Amino acid sequence: MASRRGAGPSRAALDRARRQGAAPELVYVVDLPGYEVAEQSVGVINDDGFGAVYTSPGGERVELRIDRGSYVPTGTYERDGGGWYAVNDGHQEYVAVRKGHHIRLICPVGQVDRAVLKQAAQGARPATGTGPPAPSPPAPVERGDLPGPRTGPGG
Repeated sequence: MASRRGAGPSRAALDRARRQGAAPELVYVVDLPGYEVAEQSVGVINDDGFGAVYTSPGGERVELRIDRGSYVPTGTYERDGGGWYAVNDGHQEYVAVRKGHHIRLICPVGQVDRAVLKQAAQGARPATGTGPPAPSPPAPVERGDLPGPRTGPGG
């Protein structure tokens, strides 16, 4: 699936993530200047969290992850307003803390200005998607011309 410049995920991508198990209340989008969501990356993370990758025309990537529970920082970290800024293993992240869940934006150190990451994470909003809903997955097709399951030796 191709991504769409300047837009959040399509309704079809969001529906797919929800069918995979992403909790609707954890499905967010962010405004990240110079980046657009990669439709094929939209999906569930962990038990019922949500994730997507935002890409730039130059190929840089920023990962969006939303998950339940408290944020546990690793590496070098500091409190920043209502969230956290952390650097670990060559990556930086800004985490916006919400009631019962947290929103993370993660990318290589220096790729996106810290203030831009903070603004995007804090400005995260529930995703609504655009376009028509995704069609339901097709039902299995019964074929009368195929033999039934084998029974007995060798089957």
